[in-house]
Amino acid sequence: MRNLQLSFNQTQKVRLEKALERLESLSSKSNPNSCVTVGDTIPVYEDGILKGHGTSDQKGELAATVCGVVERINKLIYVRALRARYKPETGDIVIGRVIEVVPKRWKLEINFTQDAILMLSSMNLPDGIQRRRTAVDELNMRSIFTENDLVCAEVRSSQGDGSLQLQARNQKYGKLERGQLLTVDPYLVKRRKQHFHHLEEYGIDLIIGCNGYIWIGEHVEARDKMVVDQGSNSEQLIAKCDKNSMDLDEQDGTCTPREARQNICRIANAIRVLSRLGFNITVEVILETVNLSNSLNLDIHDMLGSEFYVLVAESEAERRSLSKRKR
Repeated sequence: MRNLQLSFNQTQKVRLEKALERLESLSSKSNPNSCVTVGDTIPVYEDGILKGHGTSDQKGELAATVCGVVERINKLIYVRALRARYKPETGDIVIGRVIEVVPKRWKLEINFTQDAILMLSSMNLPDGIQRRRTAVDELNMRSIFTENDLVCAEVRSSQGDGSLQLQARNQKYGKLERGQLLTVDPYLVKRRKQHFHHLEEYGIDLIIGCNGYIWIGEHVEARDKMVVDQGSNSEQLIAKCDKNSMDLDEQDGTCTPREARQNICRIANAIRVLSRLGFNITVEVILETVNLSNSLNLDIHDMLGSEFYVLVAESEAERRSLSKRKR
């Protein structure tokens, strides 16, 4: 848990400490050897184990050299450090910001040690047709993504020099608009089968990136866009003129509705609270936190108050306790 720079009164401090102690006891009972600090001994249950990152042989015993969570893959034992930079794996859903447009590729910042590369050949063109990329497509790259655009993509592969290749060969990937980007510690995001969520009750799309970037935006139906090529320059000019001649009522209709903006801010504040408390960021926990704020009739800005942090910690402790009883 991060140091909460909030003004808790004495009662709130006691309640928060009790909730956190309860959470710690529940986690330790479920897996007593999962969390280690520097110098802790890691129990070994078989011979011929392989020492991985974050471990060292100390007087015949396997000891941790970093603070983190013990992971076991067959005979490989390593410690996954907490609050480290994102470590990509093939197939991860990530969100990045375009920092440079270069020939045949975009460079994206994805909270990794190096910038990721999204090739023009590794993404769907706006017309949705699978074809060979031409010089015209390369000239029109800025009509697809430009600097500072937010892009959702998938990790394709990691090269020998450490560079990361992305791909966006699906309609669910692409440019993100009309929403809010949040940054959390990557270790709070667990890899799951589904990272794209449509919250129908709120009309919001939620994308939980494995790299710690979370997107909350207005729901947008997947649809193909018309390709921009040399033969459509006249149509593009006509469309631009029509857009400029739209009246004010039509322009207001293209804006995100007030209710959607409020839902985006409420969900964003719920994620901020969970992140600062050090809880795993999942869609179930996010919705429970949002529903808790709605049940208390809290304003959006009041969700960042000290009392709500205590209530969220107590609610999470109760939820984990009930789930453990069901098992």
